[in-house]
Amino acid sequence: MTVHQLNELLLICSLVLLIAVAAVRISSRSGLPSLLLYLGIGIAIGQDGIFDVKFDDARLTQVIGYAALVVILAEGGLGTKWKEIKPALPAAVVLSTVGVAVSVGITAAGAHYLVGLEWRQALIVGAVVSSTDAAAVFSVLRKVPLPSRVTGVLEAESGFNDAPVVILVVAFSTAGPVDDWYVLVGKIALELAIGASIGIAAGWLGAYGLRHVALPASGLYPIAVMAIAVVAYAAGAMAHGSGFLAVYLASMVLGNSRLPHAPANRGFAEGLGWIAQIGMFVLLGLLVTPHELTEDFWTAVVVGLVLTMVARPLSVFVSLLPVPIPWREQVLMSWAGLRGAVPIILATIPTVAGIEGSDRIFNIVFVLVVVYTLVQGPTLPWLAKALHLRSADAADLGIESAPLERLRGHLLSVAIPEESRMHGVEVAELRLPAGAAVTLVVRDGKSFVPLPSTVLRRGDELLVVATDPVRDAAERRLRAVGQGGKLADWLGTGGNAEGRSG
Repeated sequence: MTVHQLNELLLICSLVLLIAVAAVRISSRSGLPSLLLYLGIGIAIGQDGIFDVKFDDARLTQVIGYAALVVILAEGGLGTKWKEIKPALPAAVVLSTVGVAVSVGITAAGAHYLVGLEWRQALIVGAVVSSTDAAAVFSVLRKVPLPSRVTGVLEAESGFNDAPVVILVVAFSTAGPVDDWYVLVGKIALELAIGASIGIAAGWLGAYGLRHVALPASGLYPIAVMAIAVVAYAAGAMAHGSGFLAVYLASMVLGNSRLPHAPANRGFAEGLGWIAQIGMFVLLGLLVTPHELTEDFWTAVVVGLVLTMVARPLSVFVSLLPVPIPWREQVLMSWAGLRGAVPIILATIPTVAGIEGSDRIFNIVFVLVVVYTLVQGPTLPWLAKALHLRSADAADLGIESAPLERLRGHLLSVAIPEESRMHGVEVAELRLPAGAAVTLVVRDGKSFVPLPSTVLRRGDELLVVATDPVRDAAERRLRAVGQGGKLADWLGTGGNAEGRSG
C-alpha cells in the first residue's frame, strides 16, 4: 500500500466514523436502533451501493467481529453493578443454557418444517439466532427504565449466552456427523467453567495490581483495564474455555473493585465500545449483497416469527420455572431478547467452514436481525409501560466517584435527574454522615457554594467530598433521598448512617 492509498483509506474511515457518530444522534431522537443506521452506512458504501465497494472476506469479518465483541463485552462488564446483577445470576445462567437449548430446538424445527431448510442448516440458523446481542441489550436497556431485576437478567444473559451458542454453531458447522447431545453439553459445561474461572481470577488479580501499583499517569489506568480484559479473553480461549465469558466476568470484577479513576476507565471503555460497534456494523453492511436478500426475505420473516413468538417465550418460561419471577417480567424478557451484530458474525462461521448453503444462512440471519430489531427495539418502552414495569429506579441519581488518594477521600459528582425526589430538598435535609459535605452546586451553568438552607433542584449537579470511611454511607444516603425524598428513612428507604451531619 502506497502513502497516497493510506491517506485515502484514512480519509474514508474518518468520514464513515463522523457519519456514524451523527447517526447516534439521529437514532436517539428517532427511537430507531443505531445498529440499523450503521448497517445502512455499510450497505450504502458496499455492493449495490453508492460507492459499490466489493468486500466478501467472511474470515476477516469474523476475526474483526470477535475483536469488537471482546471490547463490547468489556465495556458492558465494567458498567454492570454487582448489587443489581447478583440477584439475577441464577435466572441468567439458566436462560443462557437451558433457554438456549429450548430456543435452538424450536427454531430449528420451525426452519426445517415450515421453510424446508435441511436439518444441519436449520440447526445452524437456530443456534445462531438464539444468542441475544450484548451491544444491542446494553445500548437499548440502559435507555429504558426497567426494574433492576429485569435489566440484570437480560444484561447477564447477553454476556453469558455467547459461549454456549458459539460452541453449538462451531459443532454444527464442522464437517462430518454432529456430536451427540451429551457430548455437546459436556463441552459447554467445561468451557463455561474454564472461562468463568479464568475471568474471575484475571479480574481479581488485575484489580489488586491496579490498586497497589501507582502508574505514572492517570491516562494509563483505562488502557491497563482494557488490557486486563483482553488478556482474560486470550487466556480463556487459549485454555480451551469460553473467552467471551472470561472477558465479561473479568470486566465485571474490575468495574466493581473501586479502582483509581473509575469514571475515566468507564468513559474510555464506552468510547472504545462505540467505535467497536460502529466498525462491526459497517463491516457487516459491506459484507452483505443487498440484491440477494430478497430471495430469502420471507424465509427470514417466518423463521423470525417462530423465534420471537414461540421459541423465545417458551425458552424464558421453561427456564424460569424454578425461579420466582412474575409473569409480566417474563413477558417483557421474552420480547427483549434483542438480536444484533453477534448473530450476523456467528453466521460467518459456516461460510468460513464451507458448509453447503452457508450464503443462504447468512442472508436469512441478516434479514431476520434487521427486521425484528426494527420491530422489537422501538416497541420495548411501550410494552414496558403497558405491563406497568416502568422502574422507580428511573429517577436514581447519576453518581460518579473520583479518588482523592493523598487526602484519603473521594469526590462524588452527583447529577439530579428530572424525576428525582431530591428536588426541593435542602442541603441540611440530606443528613449526610459526618465526614461528608456538599461543597459545590452547579445550576444553569453557574457554580456556587451552597448554604445548609440551599434548596436543591432537578438538573443540579453537586460535588460531595467524603472521607474514605463514610464514602459508601454517603452514596447510600444520596440515593435514598433521591428515591424517597427528605423522609427516606421514615418511608423505609435505605441510607441510614451513624453520625449524621447537621
